[in-house]
Amino acid sequence: MTELQYKALSLEERLALALAPDLSVEVRQFMLREQWVQTRCYFARRADLTTDEIESLSHDEDHMIRLCIARRHDLSRDQVQRFVQDRDPNVRHSISRNPCLSAEQKAMLQQDEDPLVRKAALKSARAQQFRQRAGQARLIR
Repeated sequence: MTELQYKALSLEERLALALAPDLSVEVRQFMLREQWVQTRCYFARRADLTTDEIESLSHDEDHMIRLCIARRHDLSRDQVQRFVQDRDPNVRHSISRNPCLSAEQKAMLQQDEDPLVRKAALKSARAQQFRQRAGQARLIR
């Protein structure tokens, strides 16, 4: 599929493609630059993202995309630190129960300015959960 063909797809077709069990490398690259946040969010929840895709999405300007990535348990130390210091409290809340956190990062979140982040950081690490519907990719919940 070419980029022109991809851009000609409707939103519904792009959403279906983001959830498809097998995606070509080319389509995956289009998804990283997708204009529709909802499609990028579905793509960001895929369990089969590569380390480069995770890195790219961890820098996304939209907090919903960063929130989806912050739930992952395969983050680098730099990515975890970036999420701990994220400007959006929802992203900090999302990372607050990640088992990748160091004791120092956990303590930092327990002192966060947002009361919901502080409350979540006091809880134990959350196990990663997945969802996979028939004919779709495995997604992180």
